[in-house]
Amino acid sequence: MSHTSSRSTPAHGVAMVLLPIMAVVLIGFLIIGMALPVLPLHVHQVLGLGTFVVGLITGSQFAASLISRVWSGHYSDSRGAKRAVVAGLMMAAGAGLLYLLSLRFVGTPVASAAILLLGRALLGGAESFIITGALSWGLALVEPRPTGKVIAWVGTAMYAAFALGAPIGSALYAAYGFLAIALATTLMPVATLLLVAALRPVAPQHRGSPAFTKVIGAIWVPGIGLAFSSIGFGAITAFISLLFVDRGWSPVWLAFSAFAASFMVVRMVFGHLPDRLGGAKVALVSVLVEAAGLALIWLAPGAALALTGAVLTGIGYSLVYPGLGIEAVHSAPPESRGLAMGAYTAFLDLALGITSPILGLIASGAGLGAVFLTSTVTVLGAAVIAVRLMRPQVIHNPG
Repeated sequence: MSHTSSRSTPAHGVAMVLLPIMAVVLIGFLIIGMALPVLPLHVHQVLGLGTFVVGLITGSQFAASLISRVWSGHYSDSRGAKRAVVAGLMMAAGAGLLYLLSLRFVGTPVASAAILLLGRALLGGAESFIITGALSWGLALVEPRPTGKVIAWVGTAMYAAFALGAPIGSALYAAYGFLAIALATTLMPVATLLLVAALRPVAPQHRGSPAFTKVIGAIWVPGIGLAFSSIGFGAITAFISLLFVDRGWSPVWLAFSAFAASFMVVRMVFGHLPDRLGGAKVALVSVLVEAAGLALIWLAPGAALALTGAVLTGIGYSLVYPGLGIEAVHSAPPESRGLAMGAYTAFLDLALGITSPILGLIASGAGLGAVFLTSTVTVLGAAVIAVRLMRPQVIHNPG
């Protein structure tokens, strides 16, 4: 099967090659998208716990993803990308079972929250294996040239799932409570395994032990840029629904869907720009737009302006990951693409895992609006990184 990875794929055929993998990512991440707008409400309103606990439970997924990124990258490189995706789907089903178990302890909020935290942590590992495996799979199926397009389009499927999942999850939660979310989280990954079984695998890219320090040396600068830019994403996922509830704006799910939909459209229409114009240059413009959107949410006196800010944030954040990802992948050893993507994405997890609880504390002390002001300032740090990466000596001599 190794011929699959070496065959040149015409640019116009990239979408068709990636379509089945994108479908798997879409279905697999729909379960995460459904929980995003309602999990904070369940923890805050049903369990009666504060915003710090909301941030802690939300951030536990990203912390677990961080811990498992290197493992998932090694696994994808050595055992095959398809097997990594299968492992991720199985872990996701396990997270759904923990969601179900947490409902038996609603009368004991601390115990229920602890089980939810474990479920979110397991889901973080699942997310890591699914997306790292899918990206490695896509990069192996096409020629190296459209690296940014592969990263952008596979990621588009993920955020399309977030955009669709928000209203679906909100509707299920309103009608049947968190039980419906737990059941969907358990059953949908199992169904997705049937789709994965029919797909052709690619040969593992590397069967030895790639030099981890060499990979980290190649990707740490774009990784830091990704971390700064991802704080805005964390603010949206954990606190935008609470902001809407706090200010009496509705529907609660619309802001996150607006963010995810604008993100997805920009990825689909302009996903080729990092390959064409340069990843760092596109990332610089993108983070400035993202910061403007977050500032608009902070200043918004009403729902309409807040929605506009969410759209701008989605537009800006959309091309940061593939833009900086090009800088990371092109600098890493070709046989360690899975590890490189895992290590690069780990910076996103590190940022979200650490800052989600911190943003929760900021919300407790200074109000929910302060979350978006803090995020605005932090995201601007990614612009400094993008400028540094635009210097030829940094791009060609990483680390």
